[in-house]
Formats: sequence, structure tokens, C-alpha cells
Amino acid sequence: MPYLDLKNERIYYALYRGRMLGGCPIILIHGAGENHLVWPAGLRRLPNASVYAIDLPGHGKSSGGGCRSVDEYVTWVTAFLNAIDARRAILIGHSMGGAIVQLFGLTHPDQAAGLVLIATGAKLRVSPKILQLSHNDLPSAVELVSSLEWGPNAPAQIVRLGKQQLLDNRPDIMYHDYLACDAFDTTARLNEIKAPTLIVSGTADQLTPPKYAAFMAERIPHARLVSVPDAGHMVQIEAETVVAYEVEQFVHENEHGPGDR
Repeated sequence: MPYLDLKNERIYYALYRGRMLGGCPIILIHGAGENHLVWPAGLRRLPNASVYAIDLPGHGKSSGGGCRSVDEYVTWVTAFLNAIDARRAILIGHSMGGAIVQLFGLTHPDQAAGLVLIATGAKLRVSPKILQLSHNDLPSAVELVSSLEWGPNAPAQIVRLGKQQLLDNRPDIMYHDYLACDAFDTTARLNEIKAPTLIVSGTADQLTPPKYAAFMAERIPHARLVSVPDAGHMVQIEAETVVAYEVEQFVHENEHGPGDR
């Protein structure tokens, strides 16, 4: 189990070293109240790549108190890249992780070899009810979020596991993650993103509806949109084969930019 010490915190990451062909590493960044287990094997073990599935501080097996804004998470991700000596990387983010990836692409264009935005948006307003419950009643917040984040065909066992993952959080971590999402907004800056970008959206996503993905795809200059029928907010789990295929193709097209490790 790989750990590294970063900013006085013990950080966990799952590392898969495929048969590298000279490309840059891939960093998987989970969403609010999640951990590296939201990434199924098809994404954690992409062929011909080194894939780091990280637990953000305060999440999963990582110590720490989490961050208070998407900007702080970007600073943390930058420190992680420096710690693993990655000059460039392809960053893949789900939900809040997609917000982190967008802002990283805006603030660190020379380090972003490619961006993958999964079930996310340029603005991530959180309903007042979810904010209130996450602050005062975590089990009720989890019930509400769980009722919204899965598509109609998600297996009951997967839904139960997802609910348990959220329940394992400290309430303050969930609350501050949702506050960070609620304050996030890159709508006016999407056209400044220079990196090639893949956008993945489930057509049944109730938390970040398909219109969010369409908005980003229209404004990010080098973006391609993939819509997955009947998948919800957890599209990378619900449609693992489809999403892994699209990401693998994207990585193959973009992993060999100038200055890669």
C-alpha cells in the first residue's frame, strides 16, 4: 500500500504500473466525500500507463482535514505531482474531482497533458438541503445523495457499497467538500483551457445533468463529449467498459506531448 508524506499528512494512493511507452502518468481524482475506490479496475489499471488513484487529504486512507476550496485542492494536487516527480500528467476527475481538474488545467497549463472531466460541471451548486444535512445529519445527507447519484439500472449491491463509502466519511469532510463545490465556478474561463479534454456524462445524471457537460463541451476549445445512455452520476462505475474504452483512446492520443516524463 503506497503512502507518501505530503504537507504533514500521510497520503494514500493506489498505483498501477502498466508497460510504460514513454507517456506521462495518469492521476485519478475522486469527488466530494469519495475515495480512490470510486474508480473501477478498468480505469485504475489502464494498459501502457502508470495510474495513480489518490485519496485526497482527509478521505479514504489519507490523514488530514481535507481542503476548504477547490483552489486549495489544486494546490495540493500540484504538490502531489511534484512529490512523484511528474512534470506533466493526464488528470481525470469525477464530480468535485472534475472541478479540481478544470482549475488545474487553467492554472497549470504546462503540466496538463490532458484532462478528463467525468460527471461534473463548470459550476457545481449544491442544494441547500444537502448542505444543511451534511452539516447536521450525515446519514440523512447520504440517503438523499444516494437517491440522486445512481442511474435506473445500477445494481442494488453497488448502490449499497456507494452509500457505505459516503457514510464512512467524517461529517466535516463531507460538509466542506460540498461547500467547496458550491463556491466553484469556471463558467467564464472555460475557453482558456488549452489542454485536450474528454468530457463524459451520463444521460440519467441528476446531480450534474447532461446540460452541464454540453455547456463545457461547447466552450472548451479542444473538447470531445461522450454521453452514456441511462448512466447516472456514477457513470464510471455504472458503465465501466464504455468509460474505460473512451479514456484509453484519449490517453493513447495525448500521452506523448513535449516534455512528458
